[in-house]
Amino acid sequence: MSDLNTRIEAMHKSDTRIAWAFVVGLWLAIIFVAWGTWGLAPSGAARALLLIGGAFVLVFNTAAIMAMLRHYREDRDFMYGLDIKFMDAAKAAKGK
Repeated sequence: MSDLNTRIEAMHKSDTRIAWAFVVGLWLAIIFVAWGTWGLAPSGAARALLLIGGAFVLVFNTAAIMAMLRHYREDRDFMYGLDIKFMDAAKAAKGK
């Protein structure tokens, strides 16, 4: 059983790292686009509106990823246990 727990922990850590990498990438992309297109906005009001829209995208996407990770942490044994069970079954079927 400890092998299963080790595999579950490894999968959970990997998914967590990938999710946070996505969040960091999203923040960097939005900041880069805002910086690169700053001069294209026709007025200060348009710039403010674009910044507010970008901030909403960043905040809500970050919150959604955090909620997803919290759900993964709560149900990780069940979810990753199923994944491992089906991966092992697929590997066994290929080996036959």
